[in-house]
This record gives sequence, C-alpha cells and structure tokens, in this order.
Amino acid sequence: QVQVVESGGGSVQPGGSLTLACAVSGSRLSIAAMGWYRQAPDGQRELVAGIRMIDLWRKYSDSAEGRFTISRDGAKNAIFLQMNSLSPEDTDVYYCKVEAGVGTTHWGQGTQVTVSS
Repeated sequence: QVQVVESGGGSVQPGGSLTLACAVSGSRLSIAAMGWYRQAPDGQRELVAGIRMIDLWRKYSDSAEGRFTISRDGAKNAIFLQMNSLSPEDTDVYYCKVEAGVGTTHWGQGTQVTVSS
C-alpha cells in the first residue's frame, strides 16, 4: 500500500520561510511526477509546484515562481518545497500528490501552513 506523508508545515510570520517535505513509502512505485497543491477557494486543488522525475522539469504557479523551490531526493522517493518570502495569502493546507508511472495518483493528508503576524 502506498503511503504519502507530508511534514514541515507550521506557523510563520510574514516574510519568513518554511520547508515542506513529502515522502512516499510502502510500495515499489515507479513515480512519474510529484507536486505540491493547495486548496483553492472553489474547493479544487491547484498546483503550487511540480517536478517530473525523468528530467527534473519543474513547474510553478505564478504565485510560487521566484519564491518557492521544489526539489527531490530520488533515492528516498521524497520531494521538498522551500518556501521563502511567505505572505498571509500563502496560508492554506498543502497537499503532496504522487503520479505513478502506471497512471495512478496518490495524495497525502496535507500539512497546514499559516502565515500571520
């Protein structure tokens, strides 16, 4: 059974930084891509940052571009999201999504990020 576990959320003041981590375990999964999502006001999850495993191509939302950096530890099936210059608008639950090579998708439970003074 695939397990996707996020960590690293918390509370920070505006302008501060956080690093989120996502680890995948429990199965010999061929991972095609991983990414971080947040809950949009309409209830849909929107991409914050994603990374493709085969070539490390990265994609960022307009809001994340220049402030956040997604990276991976391929040996450990883990990704990280370095979040800098955080603002209250970044407050949300952040979810890790794993796209397997066989076309299945797995989500973590989410980690809360709160930015306030």
